[in-house]
Amino acid sequence: MSDRYILYGAPGWGSVIAELMLTWCGAPFDVIDVDGFDQPGPARERLLQLNPLAQVPTLVLPTGEVMTESAAIALLLSETYPDAGLAPPPGAPDRARFLRWLVWLTAAVYPTFTYADYPDKWAPEAGQAFVARVDGHKQDLWRQFDAALRPGPWCLGDAFSALDIYLVPMTRWRPRRDWFAEHLPRLHAVALAAESLPVLRPVVERNFG
Repeated sequence: MSDRYILYGAPGWGSVIAELMLTWCGAPFDVIDVDGFDQPGPARERLLQLNPLAQVPTLVLPTGEVMTESAAIALLLSETYPDAGLAPPPGAPDRARFLRWLVWLTAAVYPTFTYADYPDKWAPEAGQAFVARVDGHKQDLWRQFDAALRPGPWCLGDAFSALDIYLVPMTRWRPRRDWFAEHLPRLHAVALAAESLPVLRPVVERNFG
């Protein structure tokens, strides 16, 4: 047993989402850097001891239990720290909308990075044509999400949530911020507003400079 969370992550990777959420909640946590985990080596071996998928974020709870999958971490933290407002509470009007788009981000958009970042692993015969096709699909997905945004400064409208936190790193990955600024300025504005929040800004600077 411990009174702290332990987050296994790497600068700029998906673990940033969990780091931002933990920070927003005011949860006590330590980060163990496993940069290079996506290649054979000590960092990967260390991560594999906890997560057979060797993915980040991997979060060790104060109880010692291992938690993976950023959406599951978001829901757990929203229950553990309800005052932080990571998610609309059960019964709230926006609860269903939040759950839909939280899972959609992780089930529809996130895999496009998994595959296009490693084309030699998934489609070695296709090469850059495979990357271009996946990236085009990703752009279509982002357009869907942008069209679903509620009027207001955040994804759900006036209420900040974990959805806004997801946009901070995910809009920095391909097709990157310039594309969002040109094609989806509203979504781009949400990401900028989220990463500019004083409590989150140090995490952003630590991961992206």
